Amino acid sequence: MTLRTFIGGAVLAAGMAVCGHTAWAADLPSPIPTKAPEAPVAYAPAAIYNWTGFYIGGNLGAGLSNSSWSDPFTGGSNTFRSGVGFLGGGEIGANYQINMFVVGLEGDFDWTNLKGSGADSIGDTLNTNTNWTSTVTGRVGAAFDRLLIYGKGGLALAQDQSSLTDLAGNGASTTFMRTGWTVGAGLEYGITKNWSAKIEYDYLNFGSQALNFSTPLQPAYASNAGLNVQEIKAGINFRFGGP
Repeated sequence: MTLRTFIGGAVLAAGMAVCGHTAWAADLPSPIPTKAPEAPVAYAPAAIYNWTGFYIGGNLGAGLSNSSWSDPFTGGSNTFRSGVGFLGGGEIGANYQINMFVVGLEGDFDWTNLKGSGADSIGDTLNTNTNWTSTVTGRVGAAFDRLLIYGKGGLALAQDQSSLTDLAGNGASTTFMRTGWTVGAGLEYGITKNWSAKIEYDYLNFGSQALNFSTPLQPAYASNAGLNVQEIKAGINFRFGGP
């Protein structure tokens, strides 16, 4: 074997080795590109509804009154109630929220149409009309985000128009303001940041009031008349919001 033949064979063998390695490398799968890690998405927690602040609103509803007059002839009592009557008015107040607890103060005024009529033991006609009611109350409740469940209690006022009609058709009347107490409970829901809606029940008790009438047949008619009122109403409040 000559030197030239040896060198030629070596070159040929090396070329075949290089080609085979290249073909083998081409058959290997391409490396999978790695995806850059994504930054975690941050979600802001939902805002909790805030009941703190002043508010003003209006309401509509219905009421029922119950009257009890002492009978000057028998010493007993004559009790009667009104039919269901319309009421409507407004309220103004303020709340302060501490965690889930809400405390507040509220005043309201409602025109009413509560007319009750009865009779005493000899047939005289007795009438009690409640023309308006008003309350000034403290409120305390628990807030579950937009839902507020509350109770209330405090001072109650009402205008009472009471009258007597004797057996001859003669009448006498008196109009005065009653003072008493009230308790109630309700639900209020925050519709938006500034508007809320409520439904509420209130019981108003005015105790007993001395009444004195004079007619030709009853020149000195004296009675003690008690009055209580039950109200249910729905309302809308505009809330000015707190800090």
